Amino acid sequence: MNSLNVTTDRFLRQSDLIPAERLSQITATVIGVGAIGRQVALQLAAIGTPRIQLVDFDTVELTNITTQGYRRQDLGQSKVDATTRAIQELDESIQVLSISDRYRVSVPVGEAVFCCVDSISDRAAIWRSAGKHCDFWCDGRMQGEVMRVLTASDPLSRKQYAETLFPQQEAHQGSCTAQGTIYTANMAAGLIVHSFGRWLRGLACSRNMMLNLLAMELNIE
Repeated sequence: MNSLNVTTDRFLRQSDLIPAERLSQITATVIGVGAIGRQVALQLAAIGTPRIQLVDFDTVELTNITTQGYRRQDLGQSKVDATTRAIQELDESIQVLSISDRYRVSVPVGEAVFCCVDSISDRAAIWRSAGKHCDFWCDGRMQGEVMRVLTASDPLSRKQYAETLFPQQEAHQGSCTAQGTIYTANMAAGLIVHSFGRWLRGLACSRNMMLNLLAMELNIE
């Protein structure tokens, strides 16, 4: 190996994009570590988020290997435990708190919350409880090759986000994992962590991003 290509700082190439000092002060809470949430957790670990809290009650099934990036050795295990191991393989210094249960109002959340649950009704309940306790909120939704990322990080975006929490029967796209692929989940997670990075830098965040891969359409508000 050419010694000129070796560096002891694995964050060197992102240093202009992710402010390390600001990130060091953040605890990130990922609620739901299914398709999008697992990828968000791994990307947060990769950029150096020092404290990550994982909340999910589910266990790894065979279909999760295809659509959510879990490994065969994870089958039957809790998703939070499997994701914790994957995070620590990336960086063992990251403090991971895993809660193998549904989100409950008694659970304290970090400054940044990533809501990656399946249903609108669950999102609404979590928002009413956890939304007021965080500074940055991001919600990832997907079905098939359509993804939507909503960010709430100031009074206006918080008001607009609340308006997207319509009754479950009106959620025409259904469960965010009813149809899914790993590449859609990865792209949605990338948009979420991108929004988080902008917030860390003090830049404006898009309140609503929707990307339809099939139609090749991107809408940003």
